[in-house]
Amino acid sequence: MVTTHQSPVMASNAAVRARGRRRRWFLEVSWKYVLALVVIVYAAFPLVYVLSASLATSGTLTGSTELFRSVSTANYEALDSTKFWTWAGNSIVIGLITAFGSVLMGAAAAYAFSRYRFAGRRGGLTGLLIIQMFPQMLAFVAIFLLLLSLGEVVPALGLNSKTALVCVYLGGALGTNTFLMYGFFNSVPRELDEAAKIDGATHAQIYWTIILRLVTPILAVVGLLSFISTFGEFILARVILTSEDNWTLAVGMYGWVSDQLQANWGLFAAGAVIAALPILALFLFLQKYIVSGLTAGSVKG
Repeated sequence: MVTTHQSPVMASNAAVRARGRRRRWFLEVSWKYVLALVVIVYAAFPLVYVLSASLATSGTLTGSTELFRSVSTANYEALDSTKFWTWAGNSIVIGLITAFGSVLMGAAAAYAFSRYRFAGRRGGLTGLLIIQMFPQMLAFVAIFLLLLSLGEVVPALGLNSKTALVCVYLGGALGTNTFLMYGFFNSVPRELDEAAKIDGATHAQIYWTIILRLVTPILAVVGLLSFISTFGEFILARVILTSEDNWTLAVGMYGWVSDQLQANWGLFAAGAVIAALPILALFLFLQKYIVSGLTAGSVKG
């Protein structure tokens, strides 16, 4: 039997290399775990705090530094005595219709800018880029006066109309969505269009049966972002919707905490927790499209 013995020099070198690896790990990797922990705590604490407030019986956010000191479902049960579910239904309907319309409008515009060459194409893209630099809420005074006059002619498109609110949202959604989709449409090879034309396909058939199927990830991303922004929007909804039955969640729940003397933060926190569930469910459903939809558009400009 032949036995090998590690010399003291080799053992010393191995120990030095091990210490070097540990030192490099500590200097190059360990701080990333610390930073990740800080970010997770920073992001999760407000969520845990709201959940704790929704289960508290005090109805206030002050006076206690201990999370989950009292646990009760009274705030959630109290939602049934309000118009919370009516507001939730209004928000979901408005959000879904706006998201669907934003996807259709943005996809059609992005396809036109990506596939066709026409006079004013570059100017149109530049105009959309400039318009999206200004938030839509800056025009709420003009929107209010416009709907006030339009409602005298077409009541369905006047103030206190959910249809009018959807139209306003769609009017401001074209710029951002078009640019987001434009880069993704450019990443689809034009050879597919040419091959389909050779086979006798029309522009409509190419668009609906080929292109839209290939750009499904960006459609999902745009729909999700549009739904999230619409679901939580407050200023335009507060200006346009005047009837309590037509309010959205953002407008209705604001009334619970707008009065400092009668603010019920426990009820507000319970409503906020439930209001987050539709967005969470939609996010989880579309999660597989999000990464590819946000990154693939940068492959080819």
